Amino acid sequence: MKNPNLLVVPFPVQGHVNPFMNFSQKMVEHGCKISFVNTDVSHKRVMSSVGKQESLEESATIKLVSIPDGLEADDDRSDLGKLCDSIVSTMPSMLEKLIEDIHVNGGDRITCIVADVIMGWALEVGRKLGIKGIFFCTASAAMFALKYNIPKLIQDGIIDSNGFPITKGTFQISPSMPSMETEAIWWSNVYNPTTEKKIFKYLVHCMQNSNLAKWCICNTTYELEPSTLSCVPKLLPVGPLLRSYDNTNVTARSLGQFWEEDHSCIDWLNQQPRSSVLYVAFGSFTLFDQNRFNELALGLDLINRPFLWVVRQDNKMAFPNEFLGSKGKIVGWTPQLKVLNHPSIACFLSHCGWNSIIEGLYSGVPFLCWPYFTDQFRNRNYICNELKVGLGLNSDENGLVSRWEIKKKLDRLTSDEQIRTRSLELKETVMNNIAEGGGSSENVGRLLSWLKS
Repeated sequence: MKNPNLLVVPFPVQGHVNPFMNFSQKMVEHGCKISFVNTDVSHKRVMSSVGKQESLEESATIKLVSIPDGLEADDDRSDLGKLCDSIVSTMPSMLEKLIEDIHVNGGDRITCIVADVIMGWALEVGRKLGIKGIFFCTASAAMFALKYNIPKLIQDGIIDSNGFPITKGTFQISPSMPSMETEAIWWSNVYNPTTEKKIFKYLVHCMQNSNLAKWCICNTTYELEPSTLSCVPKLLPVGPLLRSYDNTNVTARSLGQFWEEDHSCIDWLNQQPRSSVLYVAFGSFTLFDQNRFNELALGLDLINRPFLWVVRQDNKMAFPNEFLGSKGKIVGWTPQLKVLNHPSIACFLSHCGWNSIIEGLYSGVPFLCWPYFTDQFRNRNYICNELKVGLGLNSDENGLVSRWEIKKKLDRLTSDEQIRTRSLELKETVMNNIAEGGGSSENVGRLLSWLKS
């Protein structure tokens, strides 16, 4: 038979596009073809980033296509409630038309839709067109279990019908799973109640389609989340899903990035002593106010060690007048996995997005945790309390993480040999999963057998 032709549909933010692209490239290595569906806005950003590097011809096995998200060009896409409303009212019909166009124009027929858990409506489109489906959770298995168990959370009185926690404290989805804080209910810590209600309603709609998926895959491993994976037997761990830096084709390596990567940081890291550099990166969504930005900048001066700080091009904050930054390098975007694997990196000051956690664990790097929103608070607790490979930064009475707190926790982290040892042990465990015979590698094999059957 012909090789499978997968249509992949990530949620239109960098933190979801990245693991989808890593998964797509892994599938291509096994003979699959990919139609990668971004929104028009995300597609434009990806093409702009790639266009500055080289031609896309060598990446022909991953065909980049796009459909509108329904918002106007100047609408605020960081308003997740507005974005979710627009996606669900616009994109299903557009996706159906795209698939029909692919089929009519003589392209290989789509054999399977791989839909982001929070683009679950795409599987409804697949059912209508007779195309089988896979669910892909780009967050942790624990977050999938949380979404999957929304009806139970309502029934047990943990959340109300709008998704808001009824009481503060801890709860358990299952007796065999670790307890979670109510702040782990990520859709209720985003912005404001109106937006949160919209996100919850959208989420419930997407999760209703989980029964349409033959497989649900997740960027995790058995060893990282054993109890959670035993509670959700349908969930198949295929992580860590990572970019390949062995590929000589720069475009294939950078495909899916919303910003052009600054590779000069690697030359700079080459000049720094081993295990000396604090790497600071807060992902694609975190927004600082001026006070927090000032404290971070002045904290980096205070630590008196080299730092590599990612300040995105869309940052609107001004550097404080007192900021020297003489020991550091500031860049707009990095090849993060390559940075984290560099021998000069000592630790990672992170917002605790799941991709960053997976990349940090794979690299054996301890974490300083400063979550921003959604699942990042639960991820911080997981890193600090369950895996014990990091320390959390605490806010003062004004809700501010001070420069002194940054210095104090960094000093503690870098002098703690036990954390460093645990980080390196976890690195080996995580790496073994994608080696031949590893758990995730075997699961990818099962997935491919099903796709090709």
